[in-house]
Amino acid sequence: MMDYGLVKYLHVACVVLSIALFLLRGGLHLQSQAWREWRVLRVAPHYVDTVLLGSALWLAWRSAQYPFVAPWLTAKVLALLLYIMLGHLALAKNAKPGPRLLAFVAAILCVLYIVGVALTRSPVWHF
Repeated sequence: MMDYGLVKYLHVACVVLSIALFLLRGGLHLQSQAWREWRVLRVAPHYVDTVLLGSALWLAWRSAQYPFVAPWLTAKVLALLLYIMLGHLALAKNAKPGPRLLAFVAAILCVLYIVGVALTRSPVWHF
């Protein structure tokens, strides 16, 4: 059986890497750089996010805390869905610069909220 602390460390490492990759791709996209030509920037986020999701599911199972049961975890999952939609808009090939920037900033705010909720285990950590 895997150690809870080790999986939590893996999860946090994937969070940091996932956010860094999003910021890098978003920054390059906002500068109209052809980041999609770099295979690592196209492929790595999928691998990182797969491990991130797998570790999140394992941690939820081992801690017996589930979305729609634990309010803080429900808030994280809903904010994650919003982050995915905003991130998709921010990195869309044909998005106009204004909406792209707005979606990028909103996605970053979602990430900050998700991290805050994770650290405090409260859906209203900032208020």
